[in-house]
Amino acid sequence: MYDAMMAETVRITGHGGDEIDAYLARPLNPGPHGGVVVIHHMPGYDEATKEITRSFAARGYAAICPDLHYRFAPGASPDDAAAAARAAGGVPDEQLVGDVAGAAAALRSLTSSNGKVGVIGYCSGGRQAFLAACKLPLDAAVDCYGAFVAGKPPEGFPLQVEPIIGLAKDLSCPLLGLFGAEDAHPSPAETAEIEAELARLGKPYEFHTYEGAGHAFFATDRPSYRPQAAADGWQAIWDFFGRTLGS
Repeated sequence: MYDAMMAETVRITGHGGDEIDAYLARPLNPGPHGGVVVIHHMPGYDEATKEITRSFAARGYAAICPDLHYRFAPGASPDDAAAAARAAGGVPDEQLVGDVAGAAAALRSLTSSNGKVGVIGYCSGGRQAFLAACKLPLDAAVDCYGAFVAGKPPEGFPLQVEPIIGLAKDLSCPLLGLFGAEDAHPSPAETAEIEAELARLGKPYEFHTYEGAGHAFFATDRPSYRPQAAADGWQAIWDFFGRTLGS
């Protein structure tokens, strides 16, 4: 497999015409390639998320991760920008949709694009992936333990958002959900609520819940990492995007 790639920080046009940073990784062969918008977790636009973005390029996708916290602290470190975003209650939903739309447009503009774009998000990004898939025309979406698609944050929680399960009727594409049975946000009861609503609406979805795993089980740099669940989850992602995006 030819896996040479280029990865770099670029500027894209996001919500409201704002110019924001994004991390783009793409194969160097001519394609055509499917595209993946990677939505970072609440800790921000960090090295771990950039590594994930490169992993998609190594598998034959053009992948881009927009810095959703850029406006909160331009030029600051990811930790400081994430802290500023948390202090503000998180990224506004409308802004998120505009930034993902800009990222998807950047992928589709590549000469190697096959025209298909999916989205994947982790933690807060999982909820945002669901939101984007309900608001934008996408070809696939992956929600990795996204909290508060159903249910509201507890008082004092750094992310202050409203549940978005009511948008499920507008889901534009197949959805893959990957969850931990020991997670509190989202809890198994919340993921069951989402699944029931998707089934009621006849939406295409595939959910996996892993025993012995909690939140952030994909995060290799955190104590929450669960190798077996992560390995199975990655295989589910490759199979899902292979079917829906075509790379």
